[in-house]
Amino acid sequence: MSWLTEADSPYPAIETLDTLALLEAMNDEDQQVPLAVRKALPQIAAFVEALVQRVRGGGRLIYVGSGTSGRLGVLDAAECPPTFGAHPDQVIGLIAGGEAAFRGPVEAAEDNEAAAKADLASLHLTAQDAVFGISASGRTPYVLAAARYAREVGALTGAFSANPDAPLLSLVEYPVLVVTGPEILTGSTRLKAGTATKLVLNMISTALFTRLGHVRHSRMIDLQLVNRKLWARAVRYLQEAAGLSQTEAEALLRRTGSLRRALEAVRPPS
Repeated sequence: MSWLTEADSPYPAIETLDTLALLEAMNDEDQQVPLAVRKALPQIAAFVEALVQRVRGGGRLIYVGSGTSGRLGVLDAAECPPTFGAHPDQVIGLIAGGEAAFRGPVEAAEDNEAAAKADLASLHLTAQDAVFGISASGRTPYVLAAARYAREVGALTGAFSANPDAPLLSLVEYPVLVVTGPEILTGSTRLKAGTATKLVLNMISTALFTRLGHVRHSRMIDLQLVNRKLWARAVRYLQEAAGLSQTEAEALLRRTGSLRRALEAVRPPS
C-alpha cells in the first residue's frame, strides 16, 4: 500500500532554490491546506455534534497522538482552560512517550501499543468520554492501540489522518480525512499535514465550547482573567455589552470575579 504522506516532494531539489524561492514554494503548498480541510468539514461537524452530547453528559475529550500530532493535541487541550474556562480535565492531550516527548523525541514511543492502553486506563477512560486519535500517516501503533481500547470501553471515537487508506480511519466512528498530499520536504508531515491538524483541532475545540455556551456575540465569556491583556479584553466587552464606563466595568469585574458573572449581573439570563 502506498502512503501519500511519504510520496516524493513535488519539488525535485529544494536545496537548489534561493531562500525567497524556497519560501514561495512552501507558501504555495500551504495555500492548499485550508481547501483540503474544507472538504472535510462535514466529517468534522459530525464528530463535534456527537462530542457535544458526551461532554454535556460529563464526559471528556482526549486527544491521542505521537510526535508533532501529539504535541498539537496537547497544545489544543492546554488552550481550552484559559480560552473557554474549561476544567483542566475536560480536554486532555496524550502524547506517546509522555511529557518528555513534548520537548523532544522519545525512542520507539510511537510503537508502544501497551503504553497507549495504559495511558488511557490511567485516566479511567469510560464510555462517557471521547477519544480523538491524531496521526498524519494514520498508522501510528500508539494511536491505533488507543483507538482500539477506546472502542472496547465504549468511548466515542474520532480520528484525523492525511492518508486516504489509513488504518486508523477504519477503526473509529468519526474519521476525518484531510488529503494534504506530498510534503515539500519529503515525508515531513509537520508541514502541510501538521498545519491541517492544527486547523482541525482549532475547529473541534472552538465549535465544542461554542455549542456548550461559552461564547456570546462571538466573544469568549469564560476567559480566565490571568493577565493584563485578558483583563482589558473583558473590560472592553463588558463596557460594550452593558453600556458601562471603564471604571464601572472594572469595579464589576473585581466584585464578580469573572466576565460571565459580570454579564449576568447586568443582564440576567432569561
